[in-house]
Amino acid sequence: MAKRKSRRKSRERALQALYQMVMAEGSAATVAAEFADHQDMDDVDMDFFEALLTGVSGNRSALDDVFSPALDRAITELDPIEHCILRLGTFELCHRIDVPARVVINEGVELAKTFGASESHRYINSILDKLAREHRSVEMDSARAR
Repeated sequence: MAKRKSRRKSRERALQALYQMVMAEGSAATVAAEFADHQDMDDVDMDFFEALLTGVSGNRSALDDVFSPALDRAITELDPIEHCILRLGTFELCHRIDVPARVVINEGVELAKTFGASESHRYINSILDKLAREHRSVEMDSARAR
């Protein structure tokens, strides 16, 4: 039986690739190629990884415009990892309706716990929850009613 590819692992690798793009100012194609050559991608759902990487990298300013009103600080004051997690979560909430909003929020929190500062997961949770209520209100209201 073939091993199931992991979307969680895909998100982790996409976050790392997005962070590398920010820090090294590389392109999505270059970073994706480097990851394919130098990272363990065996458990990664490559289609999902590439969709996240290209979707976020190609829409950075639009994604920033979506989540920045929910911030309690200037976007320039975000930690680069938090910024990348928020872009990733915003992309999924707005463009990947096949992924439940609660999953997007939970995955963002888990990414922050793994890669972010000690309390950043709380901040990520609050911002993604606000966005989910705004952009997926029917889904969120339905989930609350259960």
